[in-house]
Amino acid sequence: MAGEKVLHKLLKSMKPVHNSGEYVFCESKNLENINLEEIEMLFREKEAITLILKREIADKLILDYSFIASWITLSVHSSLEAVGLTAAFSKALADDGISCNVVAAFYHDHIFVDQKDVNKAMMILNTFSE
Repeated sequence: MAGEKVLHKLLKSMKPVHNSGEYVFCESKNLENINLEEIEMLFREKEAITLILKREIADKLILDYSFIASWITLSVHSSLEAVGLTAAFSKALADDGISCNVVAAFYHDHIFVDQKDVNKAMMILNTFSE
């Protein structure tokens, strides 16, 4: 099933969902001793492997992090070819001083914001579908 590409349809139906928990971004040189079932996302970069995982898992694995985030999922099935969705919501968040880290996965876009900003971010994101 192909995802939605039309920007106004995406914005009207994106329905943000706040996933419970605290999430962190960490780096690792390898995946030894890391249970992949406990990782939300990994991305291999030239310098290291970036991991997004729950804070308590990072603490258990003694991984360093400096940013504690809340995770918001846009429940609309967006196409990876859609134009403007990330720009629209990231600008709206930026206009209110909220930094966002975005992961576009196959079905949905996922936004990580500072945990202190999650309620304000949810309000802003919900305005698109009102």
